Amino acid sequence: MANPQLPLEPEEFYHVFNHANGSDNIFREDKNYHFFLRLYAAHISDIANTLAYCLMPNHFHFVIRMKPEAELWAFYSKRKRLQSFRGFLSFERLCRLNSQQFSNLFNSYAQAFNKVYHRRGGLFISNFKRKKVTSNEYLLNLIVYVHNNPVHHGFVDSMDDWEYSSYNALSSGKKPMFASSETLELFGGSDRFREFHRHLKTFEPIDEEI
Repeated sequence: MANPQLPLEPEEFYHVFNHANGSDNIFREDKNYHFFLRLYAAHISDIANTLAYCLMPNHFHFVIRMKPEAELWAFYSKRKRLQSFRGFLSFERLCRLNSQQFSNLFNSYAQAFNKVYHRRGGLFISNFKRKKVTSNEYLLNLIVYVHNNPVHHGFVDSMDDWEYSSYNALSSGKKPMFASSETLELFGGSDRFREFHRHLKTFEPIDEEI
């Protein structure tokens, strides 16, 4: 099960996801998706590599690998003016900073969204969900699950038809805006990536529904 309090540890893989609060949508227009991705790149690209993502009208999925501990400390020391000597700062503090970085992303988006659409209140379910990826098999299946989400929910008939995911760029051998080329390496190249998705695109969801 996903745990909203799970620490985001250096160099570990995670499935990060969340849902709109109530029956509202997170993304109402095309520009919302692009704005969210720009904010995501600004907040997250320095602390994690993104292996896959998919944005849906009322929820989203990201598959990430947190960066090494030294890189994370260097980033936070520069941005937050932390004491450079890490003996004063615990590993647990580092993990909290990682979670806070995601929370800052969601808060920034929600504030901008509420201002544009003249709404009040929380946009996302509190405490974004995260689940640690514990095996390579699970990781590969998770990436396919994330890319297959628009098909699973009936928005499109093919993963190729959904604009707001990393699938099209990766399947063509290109690097998405911020998704890592590490993804294709995990599958053994773009041909194997496409083949894997074709064979497993109808499998049952591997994480709880959101």
